[in-house]
Amino acid sequence: MEFIKDNALLIGLAFGSGIMLLLPSFGRGAGGVPNLGTTEAVTLINRNHALVIDVRDDVEFANGHIVDAKHIPLDQLASRLNELAKYKDKPVLVNCQRGARSAKACDILRKAEFKQVHNLKGGLNAWVEAKLPIVKA
Repeated sequence: MEFIKDNALLIGLAFGSGIMLLLPSFGRGAGGVPNLGTTEAVTLINRNHALVIDVRDDVEFANGHIVDAKHIPLDQLASRLNELAKYKDKPVLVNCQRGARSAKACDILRKAEFKQVHNLKGGLNAWVEAKLPIVKA
């Protein structure tokens, strides 16, 4: 007990360092799905030919979306999983406007046994902020 009292600052520093080492693992969203920034997302799309799924509503999608994104609103995703069956073992990037709905969509996909699901951190807002191209309907 004397040791702990005498070295409280050092123990605190060691504990804090341990927490800092674990922080990168907290970058995973719902169901252990990686949250990708825009740079990683572009790399995934270009190198691995990832399917991009946009889970926003019709009006949001029409106002602008990622090139070649497949539009499946979140409330329809569970009932339309059969459309995505051929992508179960392929990379999938899910996006919404800010990242919350896409995290829920990622959880649905993981439960449906999709193997390579990724969430676009910050959603389309982050994509536009990074000055990446969008398509308007």
